[in-house]
Amino acid sequence: MDTIDILCTMRFTDELLDALRAVSPSLRVTQRTGHNPGEVAAALQAQPGAEILYAFHLPLNVLELAPHLRWVQLHSAGADHLLDHPIMGSDVVVTTTSGIHATPIAEYVLASMLAYRWRVPLWTRCQREGRWPSERWSLFARPELRGSTVGVVGYGSIGREVGRLCKSFGMRVLAMRRSTGRADQGYAVEGTGDPGGTIPDRFYAPAALRQMLAECDYVVVALPLTAATRHIIGEPELRAMKPSAYLVNIARGGLIDEAALARALGEGWIGGAGLDVFEEEPLPADSPLWQLDNALISPHVAGFTPHYDERAVALFAGNLSRYLAGLPLQNQVDKKKGY
Repeated sequence: MDTIDILCTMRFTDELLDALRAVSPSLRVTQRTGHNPGEVAAALQAQPGAEILYAFHLPLNVLELAPHLRWVQLHSAGADHLLDHPIMGSDVVVTTTSGIHATPIAEYVLASMLAYRWRVPLWTRCQREGRWPSERWSLFARPELRGSTVGVVGYGSIGREVGRLCKSFGMRVLAMRRSTGRADQGYAVEGTGDPGGTIPDRFYAPAALRQMLAECDYVVVALPLTAATRHIIGEPELRAMKPSAYLVNIARGGLIDEAALARALGEGWIGGAGLDVFEEEPLPADSPLWQLDNALISPHVAGFTPHYDERAVALFAGNLSRYLAGLPLQNQVDKKKGY
């Protein structure tokens, strides 16, 4: 069997690189860390025979630098940063690490929802001020998660794990998804998610999004960002939500009209929002979101976990086995859809 050159531009440990080499003796795995497109370009120039590239950043001239390239495995769940990249108009297969983030992000979602339900920011403020608040009942006796309704906008690997955890809290789960099938077609860590799509009490098509939002006490945005989904949550959708509803975005900032969201929070169209992603990152210092008491902001960290690289390599190794066997790869990007 001919040798297949693989270039990894992430900083994997020797143990993880050896796990990739163990897939087949025909694989020649080289690591040259690239923190930006320029460094990845330099790595490709040093290894122009690469057939498979593992990377996050791609130089615009990647096809010229790697004329033998057949497959790019991304180190990210989304491919939105490549929507206008020449790779999307080529025959090179692109796959993502969608599915490896489900556990930490779903836990983040629950943490954000519980922080809203229990007014955790008020806890910490009172602690800093050394203040035992009066009227504790009216401040903290808020509706339980049990019996409330969560709407998951985008029922992929992350949305399914959110649904599973919410169901374990006794919540009613609604889900919006574009495809009609219920089964999960992407990669999932064993024991997570909702492979058969049996958890939601009801599914909604995108055309019925506002109808679903009107029923929800919590809304979780977990869609890929594409031309079709940009600002899918705008003023009409925010006004369709309950005044007490809490919105969590762990996907991409561009999915929500941020100016409309700031107005919704400031004027009380909705109760609050937990935001880990933004249209511009870092979030500009002059953004009104910083000053809103009902916004819980984090710096794009929901997917962070000590197991990130381990899970990414497990997915990549599985895809390498599929590649060698001529089987379809998991998490292959549909370039027409952008995800």
